[in-house]
Amino acid sequence: MQLTSLIGKKLYQKQGFLQDGTRVPLSGVRVFGNVIAQVKSADKEGYNAIQLGIETKKKARKSLVNHSKKAGLENTPAFLREIRVDDVTDATAGTQINPADIFAPGDAIDVTGISKGKGFAGGVKRYHFKGGPRTHGQSDRERAPGSIGQTTTPGRVYKGKRMAGRMGQETVTVKNLEVIEVTSDGILLIKGLVPGSVNSIVVIRKMGTNKKFVPLYSEAVDEPVAEPVAAETVVEAPAEVKEEVSEVPAMQDEPAVPATVEEAQKEEKTGDENANS
Repeated sequence: MQLTSLIGKKLYQKQGFLQDGTRVPLSGVRVFGNVIAQVKSADKEGYNAIQLGIETKKKARKSLVNHSKKAGLENTPAFLREIRVDDVTDATAGTQINPADIFAPGDAIDVTGISKGKGFAGGVKRYHFKGGPRTHGQSDRERAPGSIGQTTTPGRVYKGKRMAGRMGQETVTVKNLEVIEVTSDGILLIKGLVPGSVNSIVVIRKMGTNKKFVPLYSEAVDEPVAEPVAAETVVEAPAEVKEEVSEVPAMQDEPAVPATVEEAQKEEKTGDENANS
């Protein structure tokens, strides 16, 4: 099985810095949870393909529930996409795919998704038309489309003429993006912006490897190293010093110092009486 594509869910957009100091836009796409819902072979369906599923659908119709049970899945996937492959020999329904086995930092990828809907837009916004002049009384023609056709020949407007109309909400593929990092929780950090709004589904297809890959800058956190506690060493004194210490006479108790003046006078009187007697 040579699977080179996965389904992802766009989570956020932010910026980051590469190790050479370049600031780049980053898109976070979660690809964790891709499971094989069905394996199609050339013998049965006429072509080789793998149907991938992601997320969980709480209230699924009975046909999808049975389809998931047939693949051995406990939950019904909320989104299903079919990926063409050359060989389906090792593919087994119900297997969960590890994103690190498919993508690695430095991979060149194409991302396909449904662009944001902009509603009804004019030619200036939709196709970047220049517009008319702002002077000589042309105040009402600044963003007008201008001429849209020819005269008698062909006498009509060609199909596909770029005019005002509904903008966005179309399948768009952004090419030559780059995988900067694959996190442990299954999120791809992609260098560049991917189509679609937040929480929309995209298909990421690996196309090659960038030989001039520069990794993302990350600050190294220095963990404090605990200093080893020195063990207390007990040094025994020589036997001669011990004998000298034992021969030192014990110090006599010093007389107590009187706390007040009255007590001192009483002690003097008692001492005089003892001397007279």
